[in-house]
Amino acid sequence: QVQLVESGGGLVQAGGSLRLSCAASGRTRASYGMGWFRQAPGKEREFVAGINWSGRSTYYADSVKGRFTISRDNAKITVYLLMNSLKPEDTAVYYCAVDPTGWGSEARPYDYWGQGTQVTVSS
Repeated sequence: QVQLVESGGGLVQAGGSLRLSCAASGRTRASYGMGWFRQAPGKEREFVAGINWSGRSTYYADSVKGRFTISRDNAKITVYLLMNSLKPEDTAVYYCAVDPTGWGSEARPYDYWGQGTQVTVSS
């Protein structure tokens, strides 16, 4: 089993920034890809950003390109999501997940999921 714990969410004004963290433990591997997803009320969960096992390849949804940055620290087995220029439409519960194949791109078989952290952006 892999356990994922997200943190860093909160309430921020539009235009502000937050940095989310996702710490992995258990039977985790540095070879795993990692991804961030979000789900807003009444909407389906959507891919936000992903990173491959080495950190050299990153992937973003069009809606966050240029504003969000995903990174990872394999020594700490932690993945981060820096969110700048936040908009009210970024309001959602943000989840991190593991891609055991290592790729970290959108259409991968993400497996383990965290409990999520709430991000609320006020206008």
